[in-house]
Amino acid sequence: MIDFNYECDFTLDNEEAVANWLSAVIISENKKEGEINYIFCDDEYLHKINMEYLNHDTLTDIISFDYTVGNELNGDIFVSVERVQDNANDFNIPFEEELKRVLVHGVLHYCGYKDKGEDDERLMRSKEDEKIAMFHVEQ
Repeated sequence: MIDFNYECDFTLDNEEAVANWLSAVIISENKKEGEINYIFCDDEYLHKINMEYLNHDTLTDIISFDYTVGNELNGDIFVSVERVQDNANDFNIPFEEELKRVLVHGVLHYCGYKDKGEDDERLMRSKEDEKIAMFHVEQ
């Protein structure tokens, strides 16, 4: 089950479509969906988590805590809406597009994809693009 939680003044307009898309991404990677919680927050909230749990004194757009067991994906994914907006501005892309990239990024980490080295980062970007292309909203 994919659940969305809000610790700031933001809500997804299309929770069901986003959840269905993320479920399809998980299936496309031959994984099982467990309990995945997205927590939308601001920079201050996520910075506190970054300091407390990772000892990183930096701002970031996403922190994921992976509780995956075997092939079943489980975890908590914290997303700073402020960072996503700033990144969208920096990359000159719509907020919604950058948000999709961040949302799927967390799930891809749970699927085993890394982004620390150049090759891993290239593969992660490629996977993000592939999975973003799977998103569609019925009109």
